[in-house]
Amino acid sequence: MTQRPGNQLFDAYFTARDMREVFCDHGRVQAMLDVEAALARAEARVGLIPATAVGPIENACDASLYDFAALGEAIATAGNSAIPLVKALGRQIAAADAEAERYVHLGATSQDVMDSGLVLQLRQALTLIENDLAQLADSLATQAQRHAATPLAGRTWLQHATPVTLGMKIAGWLGAVTRSRQRLRELKPRLLVLQFGGASGTLAALGEQALPIARALAEELQLSLPEQPWHTQRDRIVEFGAVLGLIAGSLGKLGRDISLLMQTEAAEVFEPSAPGKGGSSTMPHKRNPVGAAVLIGAATRVPGLVSTLFSAMPQEHERSLGLWHAEWETLPEICGLVSGALQQARLLADGLEVDAARMARNLELTQGLVLAEAVSIVLAQRVGRDKAHHLLEQCCKRAVAEQRHLRAVLGDEPQVTAELSAAELDHLLNPAHYLGQAQVWVERAVAEHNALTV
Repeated sequence: MTQRPGNQLFDAYFTARDMREVFCDHGRVQAMLDVEAALARAEARVGLIPATAVGPIENACDASLYDFAALGEAIATAGNSAIPLVKALGRQIAAADAEAERYVHLGATSQDVMDSGLVLQLRQALTLIENDLAQLADSLATQAQRHAATPLAGRTWLQHATPVTLGMKIAGWLGAVTRSRQRLRELKPRLLVLQFGGASGTLAALGEQALPIARALAEELQLSLPEQPWHTQRDRIVEFGAVLGLIAGSLGKLGRDISLLMQTEAAEVFEPSAPGKGGSSTMPHKRNPVGAAVLIGAATRVPGLVSTLFSAMPQEHERSLGLWHAEWETLPEICGLVSGALQQARLLADGLEVDAARMARNLELTQGLVLAEAVSIVLAQRVGRDKAHHLLEQCCKRAVAEQRHLRAVLGDEPQVTAELSAAELDHLLNPAHYLGQAQVWVERAVAEHNALTV
């Protein structure tokens, strides 16, 4: 059986199929060919080339006509992908119309074709990511509202703190997703712009027709025309990479929380189950957080890739040596990892399994200690902060030493019972009565989400 090169064993796990198609060899080549076809149309519109040349050029701008393996070999000598592609394109056109071949790639440079082609790919990638984020946000908003009043132990420094609600925790994930969606909307006008500058960025080869052609080319590609070419000004794509890094990190936080909640000792929230999902090669009982692992893995890998984009920013003069090259596979890899994390996050959010009874039992693991603050706050208003804090601290130590519930210890302490009735103590030591603004945070996060969706 013939083996195809590549990391296909892991592709389905770490990246989404649609994103792989955007950045596969066919996707890259087709994007550059789309730029070449649009350039011919634009130059014909302003009268630089005859209209009869457009059809033969467009017909040749079909990625399926080209040998990617041969292009790959040629790139190793040429130094970029556009040089051998334009040569192959010229041969393809000449075979049908030798006259039309004279007008292909007129006035453009290799980086114009590669960067504008990349922007076309990023537009597709951006659409996929925005759609996934919107669907993820919808699911998180639904889950946050569903569990807005479901208490569980808050955890600080990995230890039980005061109670929170699962809805509040999910609302935190939702808020991060909403902010990322806002960032993508804000950067889109800066990212989706044409690259067209010719040899050194002046478009001198096109003379007085340069700007009309640039405008027509931008219209043909449905991109904005920037104030000037950006061959060595890479802030646009680095900004996009940085926002994708934020998305990866936020999804990693979601995955980390779920994986910790899935631990045997917690067992409060689970990824959705499916046949064969999360098993072990040796332990039949295992249910591993395999979706969360993708989120955490992406959050671990993406920052290094984003740092490569930042490192490649100080590019030399009007065309970079090596720094531009460092971007070629880096940004597509970031897009792929984020797409895979989003794919898994959507599955998690859609099918989240919650054990509210286990949450309630876990809240009692400390036998009331997690609500010591609630008692201390009320008692402080009656006997003073320092005295109340010291008194509760002593009661907590006694409860631990005697392995008794804090409610029983407080009920035996005259300095406490002199100020707080049995009913007050029962109320204060009920987790459902010490959730603060948790439900308000859910409402606000969902409102932010809804405002963005409209």
